[in-house]
Amino acid sequence: MQEHNIHRRTYSVAFIIIGVILFAFGIAFGLAVPALKLEKVIFDMPWIIAGIGAIVAIYGIAQLIRSESLGNVEFSRKTARTFLTNNAIILALLLLVVVICIIEPRFMQFRVLLDILTMSSTKLIIALGICFTLLIAGTDLSAGRMVGLAAVISCSMLQTPDYGNRFYPNLPQIPVPIPIILAILACMVFGVLNGFLVAKYDMHPFIATLATQVIIYGVTSLYFDMPPNNSQPIGGIRPDFSKLGLTKLFDRFSVLIPIALFITAIIWFVLNKTVFGKNVYAIGGNREAAVVSGVNVFKTIMGIFILASLLYGIGGVLEAARTAGATNQYGMGYELDAIAACVVGGVSLNGGVGKVGGIISGVLIFTVIQYGLQFINVSPMWQQVFKGVIIAVAVAIDLSKYRKK
Repeated sequence: MQEHNIHRRTYSVAFIIIGVILFAFGIAFGLAVPALKLEKVIFDMPWIIAGIGAIVAIYGIAQLIRSESLGNVEFSRKTARTFLTNNAIILALLLLVVVICIIEPRFMQFRVLLDILTMSSTKLIIALGICFTLLIAGTDLSAGRMVGLAAVISCSMLQTPDYGNRFYPNLPQIPVPIPIILAILACMVFGVLNGFLVAKYDMHPFIATLATQVIIYGVTSLYFDMPPNNSQPIGGIRPDFSKLGLTKLFDRFSVLIPIALFITAIIWFVLNKTVFGKNVYAIGGNREAAVVSGVNVFKTIMGIFILASLLYGIGGVLEAARTAGATNQYGMGYELDAIAACVVGGVSLNGGVGKVGGIISGVLIFTVIQYGLQFINVSPMWQQVFKGVIIAVAVAIDLSKYRKK
């Protein structure tokens, strides 16, 4: 393949035209479906095509607006190989979705898409927290246990007065924000501990957060075992709390989706538009150079683990509200799913590389795999095999790119 340079304006207009064509086709097809009596065959596929067309057109418009600053688009064997390498997981996912739709056409419904987005919401919040630790070439194994701690603390104080096995039998009905704040603050205490061990003693985050993980699980279990609860699952959750995770906007959209989008926007701003975010990338890229350039490594690392614990706490509270209950086993393994989603989304284990958009795609990839394979009744054991293969491939791609650099 010879190298070709295409003017950014031409490139942008091409995407706009393709997007408009897809959008128009989807709308026209969708309006014709009732007359053709294909509702039970293709379901919401025409409207999904129209949505894809709108996204493609918007991308083209964004490229057109920035055409002067972005320069020409290069097409060559090298760029094609780079594109395929960087997007191999996403392309494989698209192929999987096509296969699932062929096997089970009911997968082509907006209801399915909304279910996937709802399932992804709290996972995304947790992954956004753990990405900060990965960006400095670290990790956080205590994330899942913090989710469980937040869930148990919030649920224990927000039970209905008439529930038979109340955690606090004599506790009056208190405003919902108070237990939520206490649960998040409890997580942040352990975030401070993680940050202090890593920043003060230069302890590897794997060891520091492994120790904290065990401590948190012990603390949560001791709290969960307090009489009169005695390790019984916490139920009877107040409706004013559970509606945080169960409310449907316009009778369709889970309230968790806009909450996750709002938090995602904040994290994007922190990483891309603040000094703190630039310092995070600097430490992950080259810690010694960051120190020389005046970055306060101690404060930055402390901030990273505290902010991460804040997000874990929020994720735990929302998960508890969504499921209307909690046990001390809540959140087990969440940190591994979050790490995997970040790595698949392009966050380098070597630090200094990663974008919020990639993390979103990583979380969606794993949710689509889980939901889609369940949808066509694939064995949970095979689902674990697929997930493991994807993680291995993603890490291999990441390491190969690092070696080339």
